[in-house]
Amino acid sequence: MTQAKSSRQLNHYSVFSFTDFFWQQPSKQQQAFLKQLSKQIPQLAEQVFLYHIFPTRSEGDLMIWSAVQVDDPQKPASFFIQFSSTTASWRQYLKPLTTLWGFTRPSVYSTGKSSQELDPLVPERRPYLVLYPFIKTSEWYLMSKETRQQMMNEHIKVGRQYPEISQLLLYSTGLQDQEFVVVYETDDLAHFSELVTVLRSTEGRKYTLRDTPIYTAIYRAQDEILSSF
Repeated sequence: MTQAKSSRQLNHYSVFSFTDFFWQQPSKQQQAFLKQLSKQIPQLAEQVFLYHIFPTRSEGDLMIWSAVQVDDPQKPASFFIQFSSTTASWRQYLKPLTTLWGFTRPSVYSTGKSSQELDPLVPERRPYLVLYPFIKTSEWYLMSKETRQQMMNEHIKVGRQYPEISQLLLYSTGLQDQEFVVVYETDDLAHFSELVTVLRSTEGRKYTLRDTPIYTAIYRAQDEILSSF
């Protein structure tokens, strides 16, 4: 008898840019499309949040964060098909630029659920979301579990000194180009930058192969964001 798999979450981040064709349309046509977005974005997943990307980066105007509970192997396929079919009608006005996604799972370096763990399924969000793809070097995986644990203990200790910053780690090894998607939520970008600076001076930093591009997204209510365009 096989043991039942624990439920996971699939979190999907998609960056979009308004096309030249959108900007060339009369105001009435633009508003009609924005109303369409306002209706369809919440239908993409169990929980959906809309963010500003520009002007924190020059590419991309919007980011959509979709979160679904995965209770069976077919749930990701259902989400991807629905997302694709819904956004297909947007392409004339809104171009997808990149996606980052992965699954939650218990950490092998810590036990229990941290009070700083970000919950994607709650409706309340904080003002800033920072996320990036993350890849470790081959040398990291060739070290013993005990050696890796020591370095992760240092990493965890630093993170606990910033209890007001919450984090979500997504696993995407073999599914996208990166191994992880690292997501942070914060009320203070300058304070968050301090945390990253300290983390980059820890021993484990030399085993980071890539942790860019970094997307800093600004959260507001969906209608507020869409009305700004």
